[in-house]
Parts: sequence; structure tokens; C-alpha cells
Amino acid sequence: MPVDCHLSFVICLSFPSALGDLVVNPRLIHQILGMCRPGRDCADWPFHGFITPTTIDPALGHIGGMNMEIYLAEFVGTMLLIILGDGVVANVCLKRSKGESSGWIVIATGWGLGVAMAVYCVGRISGAHINPAVTVGLASIGAFRWEQVPGYVIAQVLGAFAGAVIVWLVYLPHWEVTEDPAAKLGVFSTIPAIRNRPANFLTEVLGTAVLLYGLLAIGDNALALKTPQDLDLAVVFSGGIQPFLAGALVWGIGLSLGGPTGYAINPARDLGPRLAHALLPIAGKGDSDWSYAWVPIAGPIVGGVLGALFYYALGF
Repeated sequence: MPVDCHLSFVICLSFPSALGDLVVNPRLIHQILGMCRPGRDCADWPFHGFITPTTIDPALGHIGGMNMEIYLAEFVGTMLLIILGDGVVANVCLKRSKGESSGWIVIATGWGLGVAMAVYCVGRISGAHINPAVTVGLASIGAFRWEQVPGYVIAQVLGAFAGAVIVWLVYLPHWEVTEDPAAKLGVFSTIPAIRNRPANFLTEVLGTAVLLYGLLAIGDNALALKTPQDLDLAVVFSGGIQPFLAGALVWGIGLSLGGPTGYAINPARDLGPRLAHALLPIAGKGDSDWSYAWVPIAGPIVGGVLGALFYYALGF
């Protein structure tokens, strides 16, 4: 059937998109935009299964009827990420927990698995950005609509806040028996090992740049995934393997680059739980360290844009 692609496209980080189709190579965007202009018949669309033209209501500015669903998916995905991520930090850092003092490798593993599970759960609906740095980074290379960025970011921050509240409830008896206010804050948000804001900012920039570059490269690998019988396995790779690889990438970043700052690499992951720390009646808590809070927000945004632009500029 000819497709009327007279308005726009859905681009969702190489995971199944909000419409259930696969989106892979952001470098094809400009080629496609040149082929499928307003009102043009796209019967000969060459990229079915990779980048899908969709009908968008220009008055409402959203993919017909899908707006709330994709934003809800970002909320739920980010909430799940924080439940598992902040949850593992609480397990390691709070007193009299079964996992007390089990170490950095446990924390990094928990965060990596948290990313993978969140992407498995909501990737087919929203693309599972679950991270404003991913959303803005994709938009910076034309792989995501700028008008959807605010909705995604708000949903991500609110989801992170909700996830942090759930972690607080799960570990409710442990806050009072944990004397160190810094340990309590560290469950919710990042704290630098050595407080040097320029260096901390640079660490967050570089860590997030690695994240975006890695995610885009993982997505592009689906393009060449075929069997000797020329069977296209892109759908299997994207829906089945790619979320795990995204989690493995975050796991690797945590083990290698996470030491200086605790690797926020995600503004929502830090801001939402930091707000929860400030608002919740946590026994014996200290200051929420707002003087540092700009670093894990601005650093990942800058790094996400740089990582995406670097991948796009290399062209392979």
C-alpha cells in the first residue's frame, strides 16, 4: 500500500519504535527526507522495517493517539531503571542490608541489568530512551523529533522520582540505622569521589559520549545481521539482543569510567532521585547537595550531543 508520509517520521534509537517498526540508521534520515516530501507518494519506500513514515496530526503535534502511551512508557521505563539502580545502591550502602558492603562491581552490575530490563519492557513502545541525554543526543543528529523532547524529558524525570520513592519505601527501616548522611544521599544521586567540578563535568561528558556512541553503533549492527541464507535477523537482534547489549555497555561504563563521579550519564537518573531525597522524610538525612547537581545534568547533555555527533560525523 502506498504510504502518505507527508508529515514526519518516528526515529527511536534503533529499538522497536512506538509503532512497532524497527529504526536503525540515523544517517539515512537526510537521504529519506529528500525522497519523501510533503504530499509525495512513498510506494517505492526503500527502507521498510528500518525507518517508517508515519501520519502525524500537525495541529496536535503527535503521532495519532500515541502521545500519552510513549510518554507513559518513558515514565515506566525510567522508574524501573531507578528501582533496580538505586535499589542496588541501597542494598550495598545501607546498614544491615543483606548486600551491605558488597562493592562497586555489584552496583555496576545492578545498573547495567536495570538498563537492560527497562529497555526490554518499554523499548517496543517508546524506544526506551529512559535518559534525557539519549533523547537530546538523538534529536541533535535528526534522529528524533525536537517537539517530542520536552515530553520525553519530563516523563523521564518524573519516572526517576517515582522509582526513588519506591526504593525509599522498600528500605524504610534501614534509613534510621544508617548513620552516614552521605551514604543515604548516595542511594539517590551521584556524589563525586574527589570534588573538582571541572574534572567531574568532563568525566560526565566523556562517559555519556561513550554511551551515545556505543548505543548508535549497537543499533547499526542490526543492518548487517543476516544468515548465510540471507535471512534478515535485524528484528531478532533489535528486540532480543540489543537491550542486553545496551545494559552491558552501561555496565562497562560503570566499571571503567564510573569511579570519579558515580557515572550519572543520565540527568533524569540524578535529578529525579535528588528531588526525592530533598522532599522525602528520610531519617537522619543531610543536605541534598544542590551545589553539585548541575554537573550530572549538564555534563551528560553535552556528552550525549557530542557522542551522537561524533558517531554521525565518522559515517561508518
